[in-house]
Amino acid sequence: MSTERLKPTMAIVLIIVVLIILIAVLPQFWVQRVIARHSQHRSDFAGTGGDFARHILDELGLYQVNVEQTENGDHYDPDAKTVRLSPKHFDGQSLSAIVIAAHEVGHAVQDSIGYAPLKARTQIARNAGWLQSAATIILLAAPLLVLIAKSPAILLVQVAAIALIALLTVLMHAVTLPVEFDASFKRALPILAGGHYVPDADLPAARSILRAAALTYVAAAAMSVINIARWLRFLRL
Repeated sequence: MSTERLKPTMAIVLIIVVLIILIAVLPQFWVQRVIARHSQHRSDFAGTGGDFARHILDELGLYQVNVEQTENGDHYDPDAKTVRLSPKHFDGQSLSAIVIAAHEVGHAVQDSIGYAPLKARTQIARNAGWLQSAATIILLAAPLLVLIAKSPAILLVQVAAIALIALLTVLMHAVTLPVEFDASFKRALPILAGGHYVPDADLPAARSILRAAALTYVAAAAMSVINIARWLRFLRL
């Protein structure tokens, strides 16, 4: 292929890579900015995010669901039946702390009613870890197996492993996004607005925080695409 033909192709590839990186980075930047903007202490709130989560769970009759502090990011653990909040939200008395606590309680509500997409995501997450580990081992071992067996056909196993990783990634995020938006806008927002836990003047900001919480998975999906592209370049497929 001539140099003249390579230049446009390389430019297109570079543009695509830059766009993917921007898609991955910008949502994270926006999420952090939105949450930080509304993380100031608010004396008009009766308690912290942890207090609020416990109060709402009790109001909903979900006494079996625990509320804990964690260093691993805000999330709901359906296996442990536990809402886990980062220190700044567990101990924080801010709009962000209250809204994010409501979002995680939304997942607990989903779990309590047997919300099918949450059950599907949980099942996929349980299986994804060991399947991705197995696929990674195959990727790393395949070149050695080619040398031993002297059969290029083994490289097809690498392609299958990459396809498995890609499929699991796409499937996980395809299920996760609806789950997150449901937790934000069908569960958390009605609690916040209907119970007058958040002043009407703060509801637009609350919606932004809820939207930010869900869109973190857009960035995660983009980063997964970048990781898959890295494997493809490594294998020169």
